[in-house]
Parts: sequence; C-alpha cells; structure tokens
Amino acid sequence: MKRLWRLLLRLVLVVLGLHLAYLLYCKWFFPPITITQLNSLLAGEGLCRDYVRIGDISPAARLAIIAAEDQTFASHVGFDWESIRKAWAINQRKGKTVRGASTITQQVAKNVFLWQGRSWLRKALEAYFTACIELLYSKKRILELYLNVIEMGKGIYGIECAAQHFFDKPASRLTEKEAAMIAASLPNPKRYTVRPTSRWVERRHVWVMRQMQQLRGNPELEELLK
Repeated sequence: MKRLWRLLLRLVLVVLGLHLAYLLYCKWFFPPITITQLNSLLAGEGLCRDYVRIGDISPAARLAIIAAEDQTFASHVGFDWESIRKAWAINQRKGKTVRGASTITQQVAKNVFLWQGRSWLRKALEAYFTACIELLYSKKRILELYLNVIEMGKGIYGIECAAQHFFDKPASRLTEKEAAMIAASLPNPKRYTVRPTSRWVERRHVWVMRQMQQLRGNPELEELLK
C-alpha cells in the first residue's frame, strides 16, 4: 500500500507540474493547438488560424469584442457575478438554459485548456482555470489569447483569420463596422454568419457599435486599447 500511495503521489505531482508548466507556457506563447481546433480538423471543417500579437489587432476589434462579449472585462476578476445571477434567474424561469454569462476569461479557460460541453466536471474545471488565468496573466494577455483562439466561423479561429477570410484585410486594419460584425456573430458563428451576412449579424452589429461608443473613455478599457 505504501508503494501504491507513493506512486499515486508521484503521478499527482507530475500532473500538477505539467499543468503549471502549460499555464506558464501560455502566458507567453500561443497554444500549439486546442481541443476545439483539433475537433474541427477531425470533423472535416478545416482549420484556418493565424496567431498575431495584440499590437497587430486594431483597437476597434478589441473594443468590439469587449462590447459584445464582456463589458466588465477590465474590472472583474474572472467572473461577472451579477450577470451569472441574472442568467440563473432567467434560466430557472424558462426551465432550461437560454442564457449564458461566461466572461472573456472563462471562455479563454474553456477554449485554451478544456473542451466544449455543459457537464458539471467541465464547468468546475473552467472555474478553476479561470481563477488561475486571472492570477497569472495580465488582462491584455487574456484578451490577446481570446482574440486568437475563439472560433469566428466554420473552421475559422482568431481575429486575423476572420479578417482575412471575411474582409480580405489584416486584423490591424479592421474598421469599427467590420469588427462589430465579427463580434456580433460570436454567440454561434456557424449559424450567425458574417459572410453571407445573417439577419442576426445585420441587426446585432448595430447594437455592438452603440455599446462601443458608450464604453469609450473608460480608463481601464483604454489601457487595453493602446
């Protein structure tokens, strides 16, 4: 039994060491591939991905993503408790999950380190990785990872590939409208398409642009747009 416990302890230490090493790796480098991207390849959807640093992403694209996905990103510590409370109340009233409340940090945790799904195990791991990311990474690095790993169309991952695919230009040259259209598709980019422009994107990108205007001037957000 003692030998078994020692073996288990060593296994746990190895797993924890690898886990910490990969967390630190992704603090400075982009992930070689994610589970979601690998599944896209295996499903025959292809994989269009071109990692770029945040300085090569237009401020309009950064602001559009925050406006559409997580307006309190600059100030929260990984979880937006007020949005979680509201989503819980709505879902309880409807009797099913009709609204989510994931922050940008939570989506980075899911898309970089985990897999897609709604199981309690995946949610628990997502919460754990979210806390680790907020502790170890800067807000700018979290946003940089998000903008590079999130699916923005069928087999299209990251803002650079999306900009090239939909608008034939680099992410550094995206206009406010173009960035808002990409951001508007994110609830379900395979269904809410940028090109051809779905009715959802056509309507919602206008709302995203209004939110962008309202968020401008926020000192914490302005630091992320430099």
